[in-house]
Amino acid sequence: MKDLLTGPSGLGTSAARLGRPEAVTLPPEPGYAERPWGDGTAPPLYVPVLEREDALLAAAVDERLVAWAGECGFEEPERFLGGMFGRLAVLTHVDTDDVDQLLIAARLNAAWWAADDLYADDTEMGAVPTELPPRLALAMAAMDPVAPAAEFTVDLEERIASDPVLAGLRSGIAHLTSRSTATVVQRVCYSTFAMFVSWGAYAAWRHTGNYPPAWQYLATRQHDTFYTSMTLIDAVGGYELPAPLYYDPRVRQLLTAAGTASVMVNDLVSVEKDAADEQPVCNMVLQIAADRECSIAEATARTVELHNQLVRDFEAGHKALLAVPSVELHRFLKGTKAWMGGGFEWHTTHPRYK
Repeated sequence: MKDLLTGPSGLGTSAARLGRPEAVTLPPEPGYAERPWGDGTAPPLYVPVLEREDALLAAAVDERLVAWAGECGFEEPERFLGGMFGRLAVLTHVDTDDVDQLLIAARLNAAWWAADDLYADDTEMGAVPTELPPRLALAMAAMDPVAPAAEFTVDLEERIASDPVLAGLRSGIAHLTSRSTATVVQRVCYSTFAMFVSWGAYAAWRHTGNYPPAWQYLATRQHDTFYTSMTLIDAVGGYELPAPLYYDPRVRQLLTAAGTASVMVNDLVSVEKDAADEQPVCNMVLQIAADRECSIAEATARTVELHNQLVRDFEAGHKALLAVPSVELHRFLKGTKAWMGGGFEWHTTHPRYK
């Protein structure tokens, strides 16, 4: 192990050892802005400026996504057009216009959302809290194939093939595998599995009716954020962020801040939908309102404040890492910034959240 650690050490020195320049000059890029959202009565959200809107490219991705959904066995696959996952991919992954690359994000996000709706969140669509953990255990087996085990594997494969969610997760990972590295595939799998652990906590709270205080919900939510979607940034872009950089604590802190900020947008636009479920879904606004016995408007304002703080933390941290001599790191962080701006645009214009 010592041999592996000899020579220059620290953030970015792997790039230095490969003879890359000691400074990276980045072209000007869009900044940040305060954006109104919802009906305009809540405080504005501080977000990166949207970098791309391309309806024709989004339609091309969605057309391929609908065909894929049919292959996975989803009923009425054209309903995936309403999910607008092609548009999500185009808004959030702005460094490629290759449809096959964008389908990496579109397929996996569609499969994750399907699992969330059908397994975890929406009781009208079949979500049952007590059935969630075993469903997620099979989802892990679908994404990260286990060792062959004779006739037991036959039963497992039959189950995966018969469940559109499992088939979608399996197919989405297969497409990622064909276009990225084993390292990135495992990052995506294990960020997904961490997300599943949080889903299990939500299910327990909904089943027992013992909802958590806001701090505990947020601690759980921070492993169930758009960080999972953001793990696809380099794969969609056609490169790999080296592991020493990806796992550096400073980089991980930025990525978790970005993911949490983006998922706070989801909570903000989902309040009415989440509160209306017969078994209410955990939501930061709802948990703050319950904790503090305050109005939804007051809880919304505090959640906006938290979101904006996280985005400003990301902005400052991003600037602090500009001196690191790694083209891949700067491309990934720029992609993370673009993801936040695109994610805001997608959430605040999607009919699902109206």
